[in-house]
Amino acid sequence: MSCAAPAATSHPCRIGNSRLWLSLMVLLWGFSWPATQMALTAVPPLWLATFRFGSAAVCLFAFLALRGGVTLPERGDMPIVLSTGLLQMMTFTGLGMIAMTRTDTSHSVLLAYTTPLWTVALAWLVFRARPARAQVAALLTGLAGVALICSPLETDWSAPGAFMGAGFLLIAALAWSAVILHVRFHRWVSSPLALAPWQMLLATVPLGGLALAFEGLPHGIRWNLHLVELLVFIGPVATSACFVISAEHGRRISTFAMSNFTLGVPLIGIAASVVVLSNRLSPVFLAGLALVLAGMVAATSAQRNG
Repeated sequence: MSCAAPAATSHPCRIGNSRLWLSLMVLLWGFSWPATQMALTAVPPLWLATFRFGSAAVCLFAFLALRGGVTLPERGDMPIVLSTGLLQMMTFTGLGMIAMTRTDTSHSVLLAYTTPLWTVALAWLVFRARPARAQVAALLTGLAGVALICSPLETDWSAPGAFMGAGFLLIAALAWSAVILHVRFHRWVSSPLALAPWQMLLATVPLGGLALAFEGLPHGIRWNLHLVELLVFIGPVATSACFVISAEHGRRISTFAMSNFTLGVPLIGIAASVVVLSNRLSPVFLAGLALVLAGMVAATSAQRNG
């Protein structure tokens, strides 16, 4: 869920400290996927997305208030507030959580994190940014992995909600990719951290309205300590705290290094789903995973060299 501004030059000791914090961030983001899957057994998906960003926004507003830094977004930052709040946070998370009720965590996290592939495709289609041969090769490699995972060899398309699950995850990844391109070209007035609680608040309001319209009042939720722990981890910890880490430490390393860090999220998420949820990974899935990750790494490297 990174939305970092361009990196600044830092002292080597600071960079080393930042890498430790960013490694923790990747672990928390990765483990948030099986935590979300467990929470979805008790909370409807749109309400869970609402709780996630609502609680994260409250925590970030409190954090910035303690630092004396709560300010209204400047007019020049309103486009990035809207795109991040409505596309990355509301659309990506809302569709992703609905999809997770239709498919297992391993497939969800992998398809959701195909964003580097779609970023290359969208830049080509929307901005007429003709990709280099290395980017085309990366895109085709990654798409071959997506095709393998979505093929009948791996996905049971006769299962209820299979089309919805895969489709929503790919649409979510496309929405996030559009925001990545927007961030790349946006001229920042305020810092990403200063804008984050407003983006989360913007996502919370329509998510809550959609949850009320499609899922009704959340009076059927059976509250217990375990569920509260999951919600605290998903919202305040894995969303607001990780955003602070991303904003504060992501700017101290290069964009390429930050991209490589975030590539660890799907790996941690898949590994955590195996350990925590006992998900089974078939040889076909592992082959598709290898192709997707190879495409993502190649796309990131090609962007750095381009």
